[in-house]
Amino acid sequence: MTTDQLVFEIKRKKSFLCIGLDVDLDKIPSFLLEEEDPIFSFNKGIIDATHQYAVAYKPNIAFYEAYGLKGWKSLERTIEYLNQNYPSIFTIADAKRGDIGNTASMYAKAFLETLNFDSITIAPYMGRDSVEPFLDFPNKHAILLALTSNEGAYDFQTKKMNGKFLYQEVLETSKSWKNSEQLMYVVGATKAEYFKEIRKIVPKAFLLVPGIGAQGGNLQDVCKYGLSPDVGLLVNSSRGIIYASKASDFAEAAGKEASRLQKEMEAILEEWL
Repeated sequence: MTTDQLVFEIKRKKSFLCIGLDVDLDKIPSFLLEEEDPIFSFNKGIIDATHQYAVAYKPNIAFYEAYGLKGWKSLERTIEYLNQNYPSIFTIADAKRGDIGNTASMYAKAFLETLNFDSITIAPYMGRDSVEPFLDFPNKHAILLALTSNEGAYDFQTKKMNGKFLYQEVLETSKSWKNSEQLMYVVGATKAEYFKEIRKIVPKAFLLVPGIGAQGGNLQDVCKYGLSPDVGLLVNSSRGIIYASKASDFAEAAGKEASRLQKEMEAILEEWL
């Protein structure tokens, strides 16, 4: 999916909602555990109930790898289902990969070609040659971890070097890399006070924003400083939507929560656009 196509979908749906598919078998409705593939059954229910409100889905790969080959198969089935039935949805492999040379190329091939995700999250610590292989795929995107929502982000990301915060150095440097127009960035909702400075460095880039809801981030604060002329935000909610209910109405409850967030986003966009 191109950036222009993503912007079109955001404006069409009046939403910049991304839903995280972080499936924990201990948290899904117990009756689904009787299914042959409970993870996929859960994901399918969530997707079918929420797709009209969301523009993106983000499976966290660790939640699938934890279940071995069965989990990986569930991931394959999930992305195939999205690509075949909802091709206008932007898909994110939340894999946080980061390695150099042939290894990075193989990670890129695995997620952007074999599994056919639209994008993948990348840890930029190893630098340019650990990221550029992910940018070799036309109309695919690498989403760099810039300023994350966890408490430990302050250990390194906000340390100063040469008068700049480290996360600012990451943003500045990445703009010089090959095919950098395909870059997006992760910026946590709990760091809303930093968005104004981030937009000075990457005024047009898309920002993937986790941390709304369960982690304490505020949608209004994020939008106040994070919106770009083309919206430029994908705001993620995971637990707040997919675990809205543990009963047989889990999908319906997820749909209601996704609809609530979409309506908040619609109101914001009406003022912004």
